[in-house]
Amino acid sequence: MTAILFVSLLICFGLGVPIAFSLGVASVATLQFASSLPLTLAAQRLFTGADSFPLMAIPFFMLAGELMESGGISRRLFDFAHALVGFVSGGLAMVAVVAAMFFAGISGAAAADTAAVGAVSIPAMIRKGYHKGFAAAVQAAGGSIGVIIPPSIPMIIFGVVGGVSIGKMFLGGFIPGALIGGSLMAVSYFLARRAGYERENFLGFKAIGKTFFGAFWALLMPMIILGGILGGIFTPTEAAVVAAVYGAVIGFGVYRELRIRDLPKIFAKAAISTSTVMLLIATANIFGWILTAERVPQNVAAYLVSLTTSPAVLYALILACLLVVGTFMETSASLIILTPVFLPVIEQFGIDPVHFGVIMVTALAIGMLTPPLGICLFISCNIAQIQLTEIIRYIAPFLAVMIGVLLLMTYVPDIVMFVPNLYGD
Repeated sequence: MTAILFVSLLICFGLGVPIAFSLGVASVATLQFASSLPLTLAAQRLFTGADSFPLMAIPFFMLAGELMESGGISRRLFDFAHALVGFVSGGLAMVAVVAAMFFAGISGAAAADTAAVGAVSIPAMIRKGYHKGFAAAVQAAGGSIGVIIPPSIPMIIFGVVGGVSIGKMFLGGFIPGALIGGSLMAVSYFLARRAGYERENFLGFKAIGKTFFGAFWALLMPMIILGGILGGIFTPTEAAVVAAVYGAVIGFGVYRELRIRDLPKIFAKAAISTSTVMLLIATANIFGWILTAERVPQNVAAYLVSLTTSPAVLYALILACLLVVGTFMETSASLIILTPVFLPVIEQFGIDPVHFGVIMVTALAIGMLTPPLGICLFISCNIAQIQLTEIIRYIAPFLAVMIGVLLLMTYVPDIVMFVPNLYGD
């Protein structure tokens, strides 16, 4: 049964079938040819896989991101970041990272973060003489933070699949997101100095104040979301609804850059993004059910336990797997498939599921910067109008520092758990 499942999946991958359909086809083929169970089970599992209240957060966060992006948010965040750090050597590269960190608190998705901020930052860097490959690499690396700093759609998926507190996952992403952002800024600074890129003029404290007030309403959104969750005012799902309403109010009433005629396009983009993720979750539910029925997670757990009794060695094995998988498979799909496999293992070793969840999301986020999948790379290359080969040598230092921070987060758990532990259970 398991052999047919994985052989069918590999054949679909080889034929270039999208991951969501590959999971569904492999699952149905297994039920049809290696099981006496009725195919109606597939339809049932499709429905139950998507029938989850916490998953309702995904469409609303998608909609909130689209509303804020279309309402001129990314430009205001870029202007504020420019006023803050633009005067340093390689300042525009650092601005791209800071702006991506700000936008991460709105979008919850790396692709949206890269596209929204990159549309402003990459042309600005190119106009100032930055190499196109370097500009694209900086923005791709910065955009990957979009799934680490809360709110994060992959963290929602991990929380639902693993039965882990989404609120604690969000809190666990704060320090790692800031640490990765700071590290990327440091790399940008040294590379820019070595390349001899000119620094910008300091715009003055008046400009900082002006751009801050311009971006204030956008910066307030993450505080409202997390403050409401921590204060018990609303759940993460309800927070997503609040975010969408807030985005509409700011776009129409405050910045006044949204128009009624923009809504069909915004709703369509949010619906397409949501449908892609939800179909993936639904088909992965069938796939995961078959894996569980065949005791694959338990067998993997037993095998890993037989290899080592050291949590440090176990983490190294899992990280190596995640870094490889992240280069070939989309983050949401990886989370849905691998979370049920690894979670029983780490629980046997006494590792906190919240800590593991943040580590897992971060490791898979690094895959967004590596070919052949590398969604952030492709988006940045498209904006910069360059080929993938032109960005590869520039992305290597950013990958190295992100992997270094990942190892630090893994073996110093307090980096992730300090903020969640402040709020207890």
